[in-house]
Amino acid sequence: MSAAVPPTGRDGLRPLLVLAMLVLTSVPLFGAGVQAQPAASRQLRREPQPEKPQVTMNAWTIGLAGGLLEGAPIRLAAEMARVVDDGDKLHVLPVVTRGPTENVNSLLYLRGIDAAIINSDVLDEYKSQVPDIQQRLAYVLNLFPSELHIFVRPEVQSLNDLVGKKVNFNNLGTAAAYSGPLIFSRLGLDVEKTFIPHQVALEQMRKGEMAAVVFITSKPVDAFVRGRWEPGFKFLPVPYDKKFEDFYLPASLDAAEYPNLIKPGDHIATIAVPTALVAFNFPVKSNRYERLARFVESLFSRVDKLQQPGFDQKWKTINLAATVPGLTRFPAAQAWLDREPRAATNPSQ
Repeated sequence: MSAAVPPTGRDGLRPLLVLAMLVLTSVPLFGAGVQAQPAASRQLRREPQPEKPQVTMNAWTIGLAGGLLEGAPIRLAAEMARVVDDGDKLHVLPVVTRGPTENVNSLLYLRGIDAAIINSDVLDEYKSQVPDIQQRLAYVLNLFPSELHIFVRPEVQSLNDLVGKKVNFNNLGTAAAYSGPLIFSRLGLDVEKTFIPHQVALEQMRKGEMAAVVFITSKPVDAFVRGRWEPGFKFLPVPYDKKFEDFYLPASLDAAEYPNLIKPGDHIATIAVPTALVAFNFPVKSNRYERLARFVESLFSRVDKLQQPGFDQKWKTINLAATVPGLTRFPAAQAWLDREPRAATNPSQ
């Protein structure tokens, strides 16, 4: 069978001529469409260029590593950001993290993080990894103490009675889960550690399945204030001595805070883990240092606003001059206190 041959008559050429005319007429129309585009439309296709507002905003932005979403540190970070906010002149970005250890990692290695809220004893873990850790970081503010609560069953009479027994340190990522085992190691207590929610552990204590729970948080703890406990449930004392002087502070639990568990006039000696606002120790006069210096100036000058209703109650006990064991004060913070000596001696400031 022979191959098909395209028609050569007038009728056969007409489709080809029509197609050629369509192609030729479409070219100038397409070209005209491009030329007729307004300048604003063409501008949208260009790569975005840095603009002055972007430069200004980034110049005075601080990244602040807070902590777990349900914890007090991230709440305090958010409140600081709200009070010091000054548009493009100062902008603090609170960052949710996995907790105190993660915050130190972020401060050392994560771009954009200038300050963090940490528990002071987290530095103990970094002594071997980062020998100069205490020179790389400096504290801005001692925010609040987190008191150690060792709550035990009636048959437990001393710390040594806990050896080999089941003790809960709350969920991983919490202050108790990190600092608790460190403190027990310093006390020489080898216990069976668990890391489950304290609410579950407290119920196991009632049934005799758990010997103790370890809370590390600001007193008073609601579970002990509102809870009803059988006679013999109690807090164990932890005396403050040289083994705690590097990162911890002396503290006590009193009857006024836990009337159902402590007799009037009595107190239980314990220790506290300082929770502190720290900054990376950038070179003085560097851009990152100047950002932090402006942040410190604004925070210290406006701390009275944080002590007003609507903010966390912890701000009312803040002492700007309080020290943090194991760290030196950020130079801009020390300079502010030197200029404002009354603030250094007035705990309400």
